[in-house]
Formats: sequence, structure tokens, C-alpha cells
Amino acid sequence: MSRTALDGVPASAAISSRPRMGTVVTIQVVGHDRSQRARRTRDQAVDRAYAWFDRVESICTRFDATSELRRLCATHGEDVVVSPMLFETVRFALAVAEETHGAFDPTVGARMESRGFTRDYRSGAVVSSEVLAEREVSYRDVVLNASARSIRLERALVLDLGAVAKGLAIDMAVQELRPLANFAVDAGGDVYCAGHNDHELPWTIGIRHPREPQALLTRVSLTDAALCTSGDYERRVGNSESEHHVLDPSTGVSPREVISASVIAPSAMVADALGTAAFVLGCTEGLALLERQELRACLVNAQLVRHTTPGWIDV
Repeated sequence: MSRTALDGVPASAAISSRPRMGTVVTIQVVGHDRSQRARRTRDQAVDRAYAWFDRVESICTRFDATSELRRLCATHGEDVVVSPMLFETVRFALAVAEETHGAFDPTVGARMESRGFTRDYRSGAVVSSEVLAEREVSYRDVVLNASARSIRLERALVLDLGAVAKGLAIDMAVQELRPLANFAVDAGGDVYCAGHNDHELPWTIGIRHPREPQALLTRVSLTDAALCTSGDYERRVGNSESEHHVLDPSTGVSPREVISASVIAPSAMVADALGTAAFVLGCTEGLALLERQELRACLVNAQLVRHTTPGWIDV
């Protein structure tokens, strides 16, 4: 079961699934004109939506030596002119880092490599930058020049945009699908829902229980918004019971207090990044961050106690 799941898939919906970005992306469109012309328009929009996952990955992945991100990380101490997509993605990541005082930090790439997150899911090849994993490196070592659209890495470091890139791809896909009005995009459990489902009701999304893989923690109603969930059960470090894919930049180890963080936001990139930050900050500071941003969220601690922001409603 994915971290989140669409409930009640209607038989009349147009549904497709394709492997993208190391997961399965499912796009569901409902309530669309059944004419041949309308189907062609729908299918073309869906194809363009899937294409964004490939484009974002080609620019923002650290697992491909030919990606624009990897080429940027190969240079430090120099201003590098980058594409608008990479510039804006890094700018967003740095803004979240600033807002969270470094609880979210995109410069953890080398430390992620040292933890074993080095394998390209497409080829199986181990990809390593050979940059030393130094805790002293931080988001403050990344300097942006908006007028030149350039990025300078003050020190040798590896940027990891994993907590924002998939959300960005979802958001770009949504823009292609927007004319279809009623649809859902599910990228491995990170979901955006627009309009209504086949019953002309808001979409219902199930959130996985963090300790019972075949059970749901809860369900929420969603329309014209994204829901992203981070869990400590997703990708473990070797055989460790406590180390996983979320890293606390201040300690160099995985946070222990939160085991699941679900965030509802206007965009998937915002939900994904701030969910990751809240996971690191813990229940009290994490909820405070999300409340300042006026987002709905549910954090679950190691004792399976739920902590929610005002406005979070189970269905």
C-alpha cells in the first residue's frame, strides 16, 4: 500500500499508470466528454503531464551524472548560470531552509550518499560524487544571483532536491491537466486532487498507518490541493531499525520523535518540503511551523499519538 491511496476508484474514470521517478505515477480523470475529440484532448494532456516527471528528473536528480544538478555540484566557488527550472527549485529549497532555520537543508546530498542512498533506480548503478560528507556544510553555502540566474556553491557539496523535485513534477503535471477540471495525480502516495470525483464529491484520500502496512491511519477529504506524507518506514538505511531517508541536518541522523507527517497544501512541492521539515522539527515545533503557514497537517509520534493543526478533519 502506498503512503496515501485514492479511495473508491470509479469504473467510468479514465485511469493510467506509468513508472516515473522511481515510483508509479497514476493519473485519473473523471467527468470528461466521451467524444473522440475530447478523448484525444484528454490523452494529450495526460501525456504532457507524464512528460513533466521526466523533465524534472533530468534536471533535478543527483543520481545521474548528466543531470543539470550534478553538473552544478561538480563546480564550487564559481557562478554557474542554470536553467529557470533548476534556479527556481533551488531558490524554493533555500527559502524553506531559511524559514525552518536549517531543519530542511538541500545541501545534505553528500551525507545521504554516505548513508547508502547512492543507487540509480533505473540502472542499478551506484552513483557517488566523492564529496566528503561534512556537517559544517549548509544552505548558507549556496548563493543565488537572480539577475544573472546563477548559482554559486561556496564549498564542495552535493545538493539533494529529493524533497521538492517530485512535488514540483506533480505541480507541473497539474497545470497540464487543469483544463480537464476533475482529476487526481498520485505519485507514489504524494497526491494532488482537483475538482470532484465521479460521484461529484470531493476526493477521499487514505493515509497509511505508519506501523500497520495494510491498514489506514485515517482518511481525509481533498479538492484543489495536495497531500504529501513522509514516513520513517519508507526507505531504511541498511538493516537499521531507526535510520531512514529523512535526515536531521543538525545531528546527521534520522529524527526519532515523528514517524509520519502528512501535510495538505495548495501545491505538492510545498506539502512535500514542509512535511519533511516538520518531520525533522518534531511535533511541537513542526506543528508551529505548519500553523504559521496556515496548512492542515497530521503528525504521528513514536507512541502513535496524533498531533493535528486546526482545520484537519478526518472523514
